[in-house]
Amino acid sequence: MISKKKILYVLAPLVALLLIGYIVTSSDFFMNSDSKSADVSINTDDSNKEVHFSSTIENKNNKPKDAPEGMVWIPGGEFSMGCSVSNESLCGVKGITNDANPVHRVYVDGFWMDKTEVTNKQFAAFVKATGYVTVAEIKPSAEEFPGVPADKLIAGTAVFMPTKQEVPLNDYLRWWGYVGGANWRHPLGPDSSIEGKDNYPVVQVCYEDAIAYAKWAGKRLATEAEWEFAARGGKSGELYAWGNTLTVDGKFQANIYQGKFPVDGADAAEDGFAGIAPTAQYKANAYGLYDMSGNVWEWVNDWYDANYYAQLASENKVSKNPQGPATFNDPNEPGLPKRVHRGGSFLCTEQYCTRYMLGTRGNGEVKSAANHIGFRCVK
Repeated sequence: MISKKKILYVLAPLVALLLIGYIVTSSDFFMNSDSKSADVSINTDDSNKEVHFSSTIENKNNKPKDAPEGMVWIPGGEFSMGCSVSNESLCGVKGITNDANPVHRVYVDGFWMDKTEVTNKQFAAFVKATGYVTVAEIKPSAEEFPGVPADKLIAGTAVFMPTKQEVPLNDYLRWWGYVGGANWRHPLGPDSSIEGKDNYPVVQVCYEDAIAYAKWAGKRLATEAEWEFAARGGKSGELYAWGNTLTVDGKFQANIYQGKFPVDGADAAEDGFAGIAPTAQYKANAYGLYDMSGNVWEWVNDWYDANYYAQLASENKVSKNPQGPATFNDPNEPGLPKRVHRGGSFLCTEQYCTRYMLGTRGNGEVKSAANHIGFRCVK
């Protein structure tokens, strides 16, 4: 993971980015889980400790009559939240994703949720109505980044830059860079455009940009618990929003990366898309939500604390409507204020990143943006 401030001092050019962590997965790695009526037991790969997913208990008969446009009702209820795996990528580096352990019981009230991630068209309407300027469009100040040469303090943000050949996957600076003039209108830089892409998810938005849009729309960001309950669609312990195998009848169910990451042109697009895709290109989950895995990461409202799940589990009770920790805590980058990301993106790959798997977590510094991070709202 890397933040705006970290790249400033590592690379000199400004980069508004906090990369997402990654997690191991394989369709053969887990025992199958059943529907909402069954309990599921999964063994981790690095211990004999059994992880138990208990049945999801949905609330009944609480759906309001009038659905807001573009939103679906999530009934809420009690469910098992979290992930059973503690390794990073198929290489099996241990301990990286312990922030998603242990599985614990949570209750959330019902709520409305956007069917899709917020689109370019929707965000453009917000900007037109309010004159809002995103963080990526604002020139950084010398006060915010002391010691950085003035000619490097230019408006822009982080962009994925594929490599010419295979590279070691232990240094993400090889495939991310700062691009002046990159923002939500120009996701890859000033020569790129969202023209003709109204129904693509808006990207290059940081946490405070997402909050500003949500307030304007009369909505808010989901809590992490709400987001995961919605993504699971009433099922318990399943690996993905659509079931337990990465493909169904040989077809991918989400926009992720196939091929040699991060080599230029190596995304085989077996899922139908190389790079970002329009919203709602794959089957919705059981609650009618699209793209809860892959395409773009989504900001949620919780502060990121690597130890938060362990704290909740230690209380040995059902956590009711958890709002996240009181403050942030990432031992890897202490002092950086971070919020949680969920869902993975089009850059997630079995080779390096599999956080399109349910229960896994990402995080981002609140003023950091990138061309694979967006959001959706609830109310």
